[in-house]
Amino acid sequence: MTSASIGRAPFGKLHDGAVVERVILRGEYGFEAAILPFGATLQALLAPDREGHCDDIVLGHDELDGYLAQRKFFGATIGRYANRIAGARFVLDGETVQLDANNGPNALHGGLQGFDRKLWRIVELSDDPGPTLVLERESLHGEEGYPGNLAARVTYRVRSPMELSVTYEATTDRPTCLNLTNHSFFNLESARSGMQILDHRLTIVSDHFLAVDATAIPLPGPPRPVDGTPFDFRKPTAIGARIRMHDEQLQLGRGYDHNFCLAKGTDLRLAACLEAPHSGRVMELLTDQPGLQFYSGNFLDGSTAGKGDRLYRQSDALCLEPHAWPDTPNRPDFPSARLDPGQLYRRSIVYRFSTA
Repeated sequence: MTSASIGRAPFGKLHDGAVVERVILRGEYGFEAAILPFGATLQALLAPDREGHCDDIVLGHDELDGYLAQRKFFGATIGRYANRIAGARFVLDGETVQLDANNGPNALHGGLQGFDRKLWRIVELSDDPGPTLVLERESLHGEEGYPGNLAARVTYRVRSPMELSVTYEATTDRPTCLNLTNHSFFNLESARSGMQILDHRLTIVSDHFLAVDATAIPLPGPPRPVDGTPFDFRKPTAIGARIRMHDEQLQLGRGYDHNFCLAKGTDLRLAACLEAPHSGRVMELLTDQPGLQFYSGNFLDGSTAGKGDRLYRQSDALCLEPHAWPDTPNRPDFPSARLDPGQLYRRSIVYRFSTA
């Protein structure tokens, strides 16, 4: 068993010469998380398999240049608004907020230069109550069109025995909408294994999901029940078991790329469980967010070379992104994503690992 510790070293330079470090939070049994202040990005996550062998289980790049060359969101912090906002606009207190459209007619993942393209500041490194990294940045009023001067903070913490928590906090000086998450691509067999995720068994603790239109915006009306559909993951189910069924929603998303509606509440609760049959790795995801976006890696098309110069292709990894429901600022019937002055935005994700 290895003891908990923290390491840091230069990882590369931005175009303006700013140095980007790589901070490693080490836990026990070889479990560790590597974070880049660029994009507040989870660059690597090592977890042991059932034989005790540790592998990196998230997609990404071995060098900073890979992250700069293409915007693929590997492991990044997404903001100000994760997922999509229809028409790249919304109305807040009677005023239209115009955003940058960067996904067809819609705004996606914060716009053209979201939080994933910014260099965050390291403000704290500590080992109590576990190896911890705190990153901060200020998003000025009008950045990508969003109102309010926003002070944002991300805390990564490794906890015993094999657990990574990610906590987002923010305050604003005027009403705004906010929706932060992590966009890691997981393959529990190993990011370099060459194996797809279609035989990973997934459980999602949700009875309803949001059906979408051709631009991935939720359709009018209430969430749809998962019962009797390919979206029923209430029991452990292989991701590939129904992904090629003739279903309009699967066809629109080229697979799964949908928000699952989680139980109401503000406490951390189990949202999903992912199991890899060969390595035996199990990841439980807990969150206090109202939704979970399940994306089955449908648009990984071989155009990006990642770790070990491996070309990333469809079904090489999946995303489980806890966040507010997509297009919430335009949907008063959805749980609110509004943040007002005097309020503290605080949302958390916990990735808990074990083996079976």
